[in-house]
Amino acid sequence: MSVLSHLERSAPSWPAAPGWAVTGRAADPEAAAFRAGAALAYLQGLMAQPGLPIALWRDRLALEAAAATVRVSGRPEGLGELRDALHLARPGDPLGPAGEIGQVWRRAVTRPLTARGLAHLPGVTPELVRRELARTGAPIARAAATLEAVLAEAPRAETAALILADAALARALGWDRIVPLLATGLAPRDLRREGDELRLACHQAVVRAAAQAAGLAQELARRTARLHAVAPKLRAKGAEAALELFLAQDALAPAALTHLMSDRAARRLCDRLVALGALRELTGRDSFRLYGL
Repeated sequence: MSVLSHLERSAPSWPAAPGWAVTGRAADPEAAAFRAGAALAYLQGLMAQPGLPIALWRDRLALEAAAATVRVSGRPEGLGELRDALHLARPGDPLGPAGEIGQVWRRAVTRPLTARGLAHLPGVTPELVRRELARTGAPIARAAATLEAVLAEAPRAETAALILADAALARALGWDRIVPLLATGLAPRDLRREGDELRLACHQAVVRAAAQAAGLAQELARRTARLHAVAPKLRAKGAEAALELFLAQDALAPAALTHLMSDRAARRLCDRLVALGALRELTGRDSFRLYGL
């Protein structure tokens, strides 16, 4: 059965997040922990909604986490440059340092939360990955301890440390894949914190990131409903398979659809979906364009 048939065909109506849990800033550790727990519980409820294209949601969050990690490394590339590196490079072309970070994050959100699934993480040993995945404890405390331990052993492996921290959080919550939260919620200076200070920063980061992730989930669900609404108007051969790709990836170039249709037909389909309000053109350029929900 296709992805399209699994998702709701009308705009979902989801309960709003409790304002006290996702707004403001709690400096007290107990209050921060309580609010972070409420924010995660709300996020977990959204993840169970049938209208959410969860693969796309994770892919978009991975891109945002990659952009945040690139900033931590001191590089200037933003979301646009990362998209270009990831989606316009030909097979075998070098992605550059920022693109490599983006690729690592995109792989991480699709793979099982096992040492084998995360064996691609740069700058850390397989033993370190196995050890941190076996860590126990409360979800955010566990994630903070993993972040601190990885950076203590591999100070330059920020990408791996943040991915493993999100993996620790996901495993503690019983999720089957990473949902990138800590990389977007933490400031670069937070990565230098330790102990209680780092745990507090991680609780506050999860509150911020969960609110942003929930907002993104609701936006993507609305856009998915719009995509369903216009799907019957499409007559191009391979159009349904193309829509499933758009429901799984942050961005696609028309060339990514040419195994389904001709290059000309792929460009026409993308432009048609933009005209119908179902897709956005993400670059603002006249050439080398990328499209996504």
